[in-house]
Parts: sequence; structure tokens; C-alpha cells
Amino acid sequence: MRKNAIRLVVLLGAISVIGIVLTQIYWVKKELDLKDKEFNQTVQIALRNVAEDMAQYGQFSLPPKDVINQVSTDYYVVNINNTIDAKTLEFYLIKEFNAVGINTDFDYGIYDCSSDKMVYGNYISFTPKDAKDKVVKSLPKLDKFTYYFGVRFPDRSSYVVSRMDNWVFTSIILLVVIIFFGYAMFVILQQKRLSEMQRDFINNMTHEFKTPISTIAISSDVIANPHIVETPERLSTYAGIIKEEAGRLNRQVEKVLQIAKEERNEFRLNKEQVDLHELVKNAADSFGVTIHDKQGKITLDLKAANHLVNADRQHLANVIYNLLDNAVKYTNEAPLIKIGTVNFDKKILLSVQDNGIGIKKEYQRKIFDKFFRVPSGNLHNVKGFGLGLSYVRNIVNAHGWKIKVDSEPGKGSTFTLEIPV
Repeated sequence: MRKNAIRLVVLLGAISVIGIVLTQIYWVKKELDLKDKEFNQTVQIALRNVAEDMAQYGQFSLPPKDVINQVSTDYYVVNINNTIDAKTLEFYLIKEFNAVGINTDFDYGIYDCSSDKMVYGNYISFTPKDAKDKVVKSLPKLDKFTYYFGVRFPDRSSYVVSRMDNWVFTSIILLVVIIFFGYAMFVILQQKRLSEMQRDFINNMTHEFKTPISTIAISSDVIANPHIVETPERLSTYAGIIKEEAGRLNRQVEKVLQIAKEERNEFRLNKEQVDLHELVKNAADSFGVTIHDKQGKITLDLKAANHLVNADRQHLANVIYNLLDNAVKYTNEAPLIKIGTVNFDKKILLSVQDNGIGIKKEYQRKIFDKFFRVPSGNLHNVKGFGLGLSYVRNIVNAHGWKIKVDSEPGKGSTFTLEIPV
């Protein structure tokens, strides 16, 4: 799938999800407002019934208007216009609230005109064990009435929300769908990225193998000439070329096979006491001709007094080789490479410093990922599989070592390996 098509799918999917979420929010808000209005109406009906029960019990008449007054979202005042008995009031409150299906906690208070204060009545909880933990507040008074009582619902908001079970369920379902959609988009983009990396890998592998194969074929044709024996120097040169290119092919194949083994969990280390300085010198010698041809220079600064490490000889040699190979390949100038060792805090630090093109900060964590190559626009002047540093990281992790990179674009890179000794 093309990049633009992927982007269009993601964009349309995101717009659809946002639209569904906004629609859900709209209807949830509508339902919440409806439940809120329903609660207010139910409470006012129940309180009206309580007032009528109190009037019938006390043989008095209710005021013609303003019997029920909603002072705030959770506080209601009922104008009785007669003295109020607390026990009788509590009985009728519980009776009428149960009758209309209101089973949330409430507290009430009665106005005392002699002291001009609200006398706190009681906290009624439908879960009695929780009533002791409630912190009650004094109820506010209302100056416009003489005989009245107030009822407050401290858990009103949570009670109204709890009565929206269907909407809570659908919202959870929607959340699950959104999470699944996000995960699906992540997988699609991840697969697209892997597909692109694998395509680049195949292209790079084709070019990487084509050059040495062509060189070997040409050298073989030259050696096949019967007159070549008359010029042994030339014969030796072409034989050396074939050997060098065959070794290059073998190293590339080994690199791919090692990655495959790691993925199948068939990777094993054969640890032994290894002289790190010896491996460094051998690697430097193997790159000597290549660096000389590029008019560069490789410098050794081996200061570590203790340079024996417990490691897999072959894999450690490959790590050094890969770091040197990158240092040679990724430079626009004559390569100047410095390999250094130093002992520090029961460790030996091996550093490979170059004067190459450098790596941007945003890519420094990704360069150790398999198949990853630092983007360079449409330029592909450096061949490779994107496996070298991935292999280095896997070997370092398998040994329990650490590796870090310090780099700036245009100022080269320094890879430092921390190895316990």
C-alpha cells in the first residue's frame, strides 16, 4: 500500500473516531441532563408528599405557594409554616423517598426561629456502615421562611451518574473499540515500516552481493586465461582479489545467519579469556589496505593495563570489525580513525572514534535497530543491510556489556564499549 493511501486511511479513521467520540459525549451529556432533571422532579414530588403528610399529621394547612424551594443542586428547603417534630419528619422523609425510589444518602435540618439557626437533624444512609465515615456540614438557613426544614443530598452527582448504567456500558465498549482501532493503526504502520525496511534490505543485499560476485567472475576469467601463468605477479594479484571478495561475501552471509539464529533463539556464546588488544590490532591490520587506499589513517591508543576479557572471541572480533567498517564507510573525507582502550572502575572502555558524517540526535537510539539506516534522502551511495549495528547491540547485550554513541552531524562519531574485566 502506498504511503499516501496509508495516510488517507489513518486520517479518515481518526476523523471517524473523533466523530463517534463527540457524538457519544453529546448523547451522554443529554442523558445526564435528563437524569438530573428527573432526579429534581422526583425529589420535589417526594418532598411535596412529605409536606402534605406532615400537614395531615399536625392538622395544619400548607402555604399556598413556595412550598418546595431548590436552593442549590443538592439542597432543598420545604416551607411548612408550622412547628416541626424531628422524629416525625425523619419517618416521612424515609417513607416518601423509598416510595419514589430515591435510595441515596441524605441529611436534613430544621430551622429554629428562637435561635435563628438550622438545627442539624440526622444523616440517613442507605449503607449504614458508611454513615460513620461521613463528615457532615451545617445546613444553610433561608431568611424568607419562618418554619421550614432543609434536605441535602451530598452524593447527588454520583447517584445520578450511577443511574446511567447503559450509557456507561456503551462508553466502555466505545473505549475498547477506540483502543482496538489505535492498536490496529499502530500494527498497520509498523507492518508498513517493516515492509519498507525489508524491501530496502533486499535491494541492498542485491547490490552488496552483486559487486563481489562480479569482481570474482572477472578475476576468474583472467585466471582462466592460459597465458596468465607467464605473469605470476598478476596471477597472485587476481587470486588475492578472489580471496578478499570471497571473504567479504562470507562475512555478509555470516552476518545475516547470525541475525537469523538470534531470532530463532539458537544464539550461543563460547566465552574464553581473550586479549582485547590483540583483536583490535588484527582488525586494524585487516582495514589497513582499505584505509590506505582512501588516503586515511588509523591510530591505536591502547592504554588499558588489564586488557584480558571474558568473551566470545569470534563475536567480539566481529563487533570491532563492524564498528571499523562503519567508520570507513560513513565518511566523505579521508577516514581518520582512532581506537582507544582504558581501564576504569573495574572495566575496560573500548572506543572507536571517526571523522565521519555523524548522526543526528533523533536517530542515535534507532541505529541499533535491525534494518534501520539513517535517512539520506534519495542518496544511496553507501551500501549495507542495516544489520551491522543491530548485530553489535545483540552481541553486547548477550555478554551483558554496554555500548553508547556520542555523535554530531558533520563532526564524526565515537562508539564506546564498556566491558567488565
